[in-house]
Amino acid sequence: MKKNIAIFVSGSGSNCENLIRYFEGSEQIATPLVVSNKPDAYALVRAYELGIPAAVVSKAELNNPEVMLPLLHKYDIHFIVLAGFLPLIPDFLIAAYPRKIVNLHPALLPKYGGKGMWGHHVHEAVKAAGETETGMTVHYVTPVCDGGEIIAQYKVALSPDDTVDDIAEKEHQLEMEYFPKVVEEVCLKS
Repeated sequence: MKKNIAIFVSGSGSNCENLIRYFEGSEQIATPLVVSNKPDAYALVRAYELGIPAAVVSKAELNNPEVMLPLLHKYDIHFIVLAGFLPLIPDFLIAAYPRKIVNLHPALLPKYGGKGMWGHHVHEAVKAAGETETGMTVHYVTPVCDGGEIIAQYKVALSPDDTVDDIAEKEHQLEMEYFPKVVEEVCLKS
């Protein structure tokens, strides 16, 4: 039986597109649904262009089990991947999908995690601290922001000359290479 993944996004959706393309033609995993909290997220355009249904949910809808659970059941979702999704996942979803929700974080947790640490804010903090390396973390989602068990981390070296944009690009290259593989491995084990 194929495992169906819902990809939750808030922004441009480069990881969303990468995941959809990675699983195209897979006999084990499908990506039948993209969910966004932002109606203007470019990820929705990417989903549309790739023929993947998408849903936009408000904060109130995200936090309403009577909205989210039927939506996920409609698409027979077995696993949820947060790929740049900013809102906290409500406890009822974590309970409904135990160890079946993973998040991509653009730093080496536990450093640079928690409230306010997303996107460029993370890379700015890494630069300000003079770090010699950064990376990406994939972790299980729990009620604690960025506090779930770490599944995988990948690192890249930084130089003092790297700008915030350089740091972001180096980290993003790790995401493009490794995130789909980690998702595949964890999803198939679940």
